[in-house]
Amino acid sequence: MSILLTGAAGFIGYHVSEALLRGGHRVIGIDNLNDYYDVRLKEARLARLRAKPGFVFHRVDIADRDRLFAALQNEKGIRRIVHLAAQAGVRHSLKDPFAYVHSNLQGHMVLLEFARALEKCEHMVYASSSSVYGGNTKLPFSVEDRVDQPVSLYAATKKANELMSYSYSHLFRLPLTGLRFFTVYGPWGRPDMALYIFARAIVEGRPIEVNNYGDMERDFTYIDDIVSGVLAALDNPPPDREGEAPHRVYNIGNHQPEPLLRLIEILENALGRKAEKIMRPMQPGEVRATYADIDAIARDFGYAPTTPIDKGVPRFVDWFRSYHGV
Repeated sequence: MSILLTGAAGFIGYHVSEALLRGGHRVIGIDNLNDYYDVRLKEARLARLRAKPGFVFHRVDIADRDRLFAALQNEKGIRRIVHLAAQAGVRHSLKDPFAYVHSNLQGHMVLLEFARALEKCEHMVYASSSSVYGGNTKLPFSVEDRVDQPVSLYAATKKANELMSYSYSHLFRLPLTGLRFFTVYGPWGRPDMALYIFARAIVEGRPIEVNNYGDMERDFTYIDDIVSGVLAALDNPPPDREGEAPHRVYNIGNHQPEPLLRLIEILENALGRKAEKIMRPMQPGEVRATYADIDAIARDFGYAPTTPIDKGVPRFVDWFRSYHGV
């Protein structure tokens, strides 16, 4: 089967592409290789994918409708889409808000239009985010909770993606599933994420900045668990029933909030070095805790994460040492 995957050079996109290729699918990868973080990491991921049979790549910006449609005009037989491309990062949305409007709003609309134009779109799975829960204090976060009080523009664009998707699903009977990712980490991870930032600072002998004076918790989710959930969702499109749109939204996390200071301790042990910590107040756009209620995705797809941070962080460190020659 031919599957279109946007954000193929990104962290999650790279791992999902590998899994789909192992499953015998043909993957048509899309990415614009922007410089939000070191492009060399994206190129290294992409080089590994290009070496595998069944992978095709088009460098194009998803927000450029004409170029995307032109690039894909000869790609026949696309029936499923995994849409992971987006402008990521909560803090960066304070500095460059229009990048989020461009990629996350216009780009998402282009993908919805592309799905609608297909002869037969069996299913599109798209990336949402735990950030949509904003400053919710009720834990764990449930898909039934209100998500209309985002505390960052990034979160607002991800909630907008869910609303746009529901509208297209209702109007055009497109089967769409949104996945709210919770703090994904692991080998080939993003260098703008805390684990990567901390690891690099520790090995270079620099202090790490710890927000909210360390009083933070995150539902850290290992990449292999994320991939299993994405594939399970992709294989199970929402039913098209009279009176309801074929659209669903799920949390996809580890169902285990971990204190930030415990993550740092595990990282220190894996690296064999202690971190010098600079304690800072809470930063704009951040939230104190995230915690995924995964009952719905477990019930519908049998999703069951298996990797605690005690196992996942050392695996990340092994890759980090190899990639950076540490």
